[in-house]
Amino acid sequence: MASRAEDRPPHASPHAPPDIRHDWTRAEAESLFALPLNELLYRAHGLHRRYFDANEVQLSTLLNVKDGGCPEDCKYCAQSARYESGFKAKKLMALDEVVAQATAAKAAGAQRFCMGAAWRAPKDHELESVLDMVAAVKGLGMETCVTLGMLTGDQARRLAAAGLDYYNHNLDTSEEYYAEVITTRTYQDRLDTLAHVRAAGLRVCCGGILGLGESVADRASMLVTLANLAPHPESVPINMLVAIEGTPYAANAPIDAIDFVRVIAAARIMMPASVVRFAAGRAEMDVAAQALAFFAGANSVFYGEKLLTTPNPAGAEDRQLFDRLGLKPMTPRA
Repeated sequence: MASRAEDRPPHASPHAPPDIRHDWTRAEAESLFALPLNELLYRAHGLHRRYFDANEVQLSTLLNVKDGGCPEDCKYCAQSARYESGFKAKKLMALDEVVAQATAAKAAGAQRFCMGAAWRAPKDHELESVLDMVAAVKGLGMETCVTLGMLTGDQARRLAAAGLDYYNHNLDTSEEYYAEVITTRTYQDRLDTLAHVRAAGLRVCCGGILGLGESVADRASMLVTLANLAPHPESVPINMLVAIEGTPYAANAPIDAIDFVRVIAAARIMMPASVVRFAAGRAEMDVAAQALAFFAGANSVFYGEKLLTTPNPAGAEDRQLFDRLGLKPMTPRA
């Protein structure tokens, strides 16, 4: 499917320039990771400026509308029913509560409201409630995003009809390493959902998680899969694992901040017109590391004190950070 005009960032050309490629090889991606850091940052920042205002950051707020009880065995996730993480399953939130949270997020400066539900795949009656949430949040004048697990083509079309802008469905890691992280679904299952989402005319939010025990080659392979989707995901979240007690990855050490920045920079080079989100793990990074990630091409963050199950910098902290770095909220697209 060709990229729609409203999908393009404000500084992108109406015609795909030569920077936009869908034929990346793993060797090429690995060569980016092998560059001296200054060279990698130079290349990434130049492309960032070509497609975006380098001093703008998109602000998104994420709300868990259905907590825990998921049957999947994702080793990083506190919401899996298989692990003793202390995270209790709850029912789907009421519509008025979701609208109140979205209203507060908008008042605090968020431009996009993302809703997550801990399902393997939504049942049709469950989806009905989410459709009402999407329509209500859209009515507030915010961009909408949901992550609900695997979708059928019909479910994706119903979400689009309700006014959904983005569907999030992360690849998590490389196809080669995937079975080490998750066994209850396949990599192809994830790609099939992305195809359904794209066919329904929705914009795609898709990225991965670093710190799962993967190699640099795995990180390169994941970015190749993302960059060879046509069109590229409009939003690419890069997460650092937040190790949670009770999950199989509770003892995983955090990856080095420079390694994280390298992934941000490589994602910017390989998908220059995509919004690259500096997602989970930001609370564990100091100001200098965050500044380097923004220079490398990150131009979206989650804004609010909590992600699905993990802490995030408080709004006041982020406002101070943005003031210090001279960053401002991204101009909404028409």
